[in-house]
Amino acid sequence: QVQLVESGGGLVQAGESLRLSCTASGPIFSINLVAWYRQAPGKQREMAAAITGDGITNYANSVKGRFTISRDKAKNTVYLQMNSLKPEDTAVYYCHAIIQAGVVSTQPYNYWGQGTQVTVSS
Repeated sequence: QVQLVESGGGLVQAGESLRLSCTASGPIFSINLVAWYRQAPGKQREMAAAITGDGITNYANSVKGRFTISRDKAKNTVYLQMNSLKPEDTAVYYCHAIIQAGVVSTQPYNYWGQGTQVTVSS
C-alpha cells in the first residue's frame, strides 16, 4: 500500500528557514506529480508548490522566490525548502501525490500525507 510521510515541520521565527520532506513508500510504478498544500486555521487548503514527473515546478504567488520544491527520484522523496518565512506561512502543510501504484502501469490515484505543522512567530 502506498503511503506518504511528511517530516520537517516546526516552530521558527520570521526570516528563518525550514525544509519539509515527503517520502512515498510502497509499490510505486510512477509518481506523476507531487504538491505541497497548506491550510491555515479558518482558511481553505491552498497549493503552495508542485513538481511534475518531468520536473516542471509551479508555485503560488505568495511563496515565489522564497520556497523551492525539489525531488530525489531514487528516494521517492520531495522536498520543500522554505526560506524567509513569514507569520502568514503558518499552517499545516500536506503532501499530495498522484501515483501509479504497483509494478506495472496502472490508473493513477491521489494520495495525501498526514500533515506537518509549520509555525512562524513574529
